[in-house]
Amino acid sequence: MLPSLADVLDLPVVRRARPRVVTGADRLDAPVRWVHVAEVTDLAHLLRGGELVLTTGIALPDDTEALRRYVTDLAGAGVSGIAVELGRKYRRRLPDALVEAARQAGVPVICLHRETRFVEITEAVHRRVLSEQLEELRASERLHTVFTDLSVEGAPPDRVLREVARLSGCPVLLENLSHQVLACDLNGEDPGILLASWESRSRSVRSTRRTVHEPATGWLVTTVGARGQDWGRLILVCGASPTSLQTTLVERAATTLALGRLLERHQESLERQTHRTIIAGIIDRSYTDPEEALVRARAVGVPLAGRTLVALVLRLRDAGTGLAVQARLADTAEGVARVCRELRLPALVGSLDDLRVGVLLSLSAAEDVERCLDRLAPLVHERVGPGTVIAVGSPADDIRRVRASFLEARQVGDVAVHRAADRPYHRLPDLRLRGLLHLLRDDERVQTYVEREVGPLLAHDARHGEDLTSVLRHYLDAGRNKALAASRAHLSRPAFYGRLRRISHILGADLESVETCLSLHVALLALDSVRDQFPR
Repeated sequence: MLPSLADVLDLPVVRRARPRVVTGADRLDAPVRWVHVAEVTDLAHLLRGGELVLTTGIALPDDTEALRRYVTDLAGAGVSGIAVELGRKYRRRLPDALVEAARQAGVPVICLHRETRFVEITEAVHRRVLSEQLEELRASERLHTVFTDLSVEGAPPDRVLREVARLSGCPVLLENLSHQVLACDLNGEDPGILLASWESRSRSVRSTRRTVHEPATGWLVTTVGARGQDWGRLILVCGASPTSLQTTLVERAATTLALGRLLERHQESLERQTHRTIIAGIIDRSYTDPEEALVRARAVGVPLAGRTLVALVLRLRDAGTGLAVQARLADTAEGVARVCRELRLPALVGSLDDLRVGVLLSLSAAEDVERCLDRLAPLVHERVGPGTVIAVGSPADDIRRVRASFLEARQVGDVAVHRAADRPYHRLPDLRLRGLLHLLRDDERVQTYVEREVGPLLAHDARHGEDLTSVLRHYLDAGRNKALAASRAHLSRPAFYGRLRRISHILGADLESVETCLSLHVALLALDSVRDQFPR
C-alpha cells in the first residue's frame, strides 16, 4: 500500500523542514507514488500521476496567468501535492494566485519553512514506497501459496472462506446468482444483523466489473466463475476503503472457488460418462453378453444382479441451445445422482441425448418401487427445477428387460412433456389413450386413419389460411358443449356455430353424433402424436 501525503509529512526528514499545509488539508489521504524534484514549469508531460512535486520555486513565473497554468497542468497530471521551500524566491508566503489555483484544482500545497536537502526527502519517501511494495509482494506471495495449496487439495468452499476471513479479519460470504447465501464465515459478527434482508441488500449492489467496491455498504464484491460461466459472487465486508491486498485476496479466493467447482464437475462428469456408457450399452445392445453390463455396473458400485431394475427418463421441456444444452443436461444428471446418493438408492445416471437423462434404479427385493419413486421424484424436482418431466418404465427383474423399460420410459416422457406438470412422475397407464396413440404413431394404419378422418379439414385450412381445426378441437375438448367451446375459442356463439356448420360440410360428418365426434377426437389425438406436438 502506497504511503499517503499525510504519511510523507510525518516522516522525520520532512518534519525537520517544518511543513505547513497551505491548502488541500482535506486531501492528505492522497497516495504518493513517487517524489519528483523539478525547477521547471513545463514538467506535467513528464509525470504519470501520484507524484509529490518538490520545488524551491526559483523558476516559477511571476505572471499570474502563467502561475495558474502551472498549477492546473500539474493537477491535470494527477500529482498528489506540491511542496515549495520558502527562502529562495518566496520569503514568507506563497503567491495568492498559486494558492487560489491550487484550491480550485484540489491540489494540496505545502510550504517548507526550513531549508532541507531534497535528496533526503526523496530517499526517505522512495524507501518507504519500495518497502510497502516489497511487503505487498511478500503478502501476495503468501496469498498465492495459501490458495494454491487450497486448490491442489480441492478444498470445499467453507474452507476457502475460512482462510479469507482469517487473512482479512473481515466477514466473507459466497452467494449464487439469485443472491442466496451458499456459504459464509462471519468472523464473529452477528448473523442476525449481517444476513438480515440479504437478498434485497445484495441486489442493490451491482457488479459493473469483475471486482467492485460499494462504499455505501462497505462490500468488496468479485464475480466467481470460469470459462464464461459465472455462477456466484464473493463478498468481503471490509468497510469504506479496501486495501489492494484485500482486493487481491478476494480475487484469488474467487479463482480458487471457480477452479474447485470446475474440478468437482470434471470429476463427477467422469462418473457420469461411465454410467452413460453402461446405459447406452444396455439400450443399444452393444454388449455381446448381458452379463458384461452386470460386471461393468458392479465395478462402479451399482449392483444389478438379483435386483428390481427401474428405468427412468428425465425429459427436459426446454434445454436451450449450444453450450446451455450440455450445461443443463450435466446439471440435471448431477442433481439426480446426488439425490440418489442422499436416499441411498444405487443407480446408474447419465445423459441419453440432448434432451434426456437416463436413470437405472437398482432396488432390493424388499424395497417397494412406488414408495421409492414417491421419495425420489419430489427431491429431483426440487434439485433440478420444474422444467423436467420424470417418466418411469415398467420394473424389470432381469438385465435383458431393462432396454424395454428404458424405451417405454422414453416414450412416456415424450408424451408427458407436453402435458401440464400435474404429477411428480408419469407412467404409461397415466397417459391413457394419448400414450397408446404415441406408441402407435409410426404405424401406417394410424396415419391413414388420421388422413381419412381429418385430412380434408387440414387441407382446407392449408389452402385458405384458416384454422378450423382448432375450432373443432375446442368443440371436442369441451364435450360438445358449444357455449363453453365458443368461450374458449374467444368467438361469439353465432360465429362459432357458423364455423361448426362449415366443418361439418367439409368433413361430411354429423357433429351431433357422439360416435362421429369420438372418432374425430381420436384422430386429432393421433395427429398430435404423429406430429409430436401436443396442446397442453
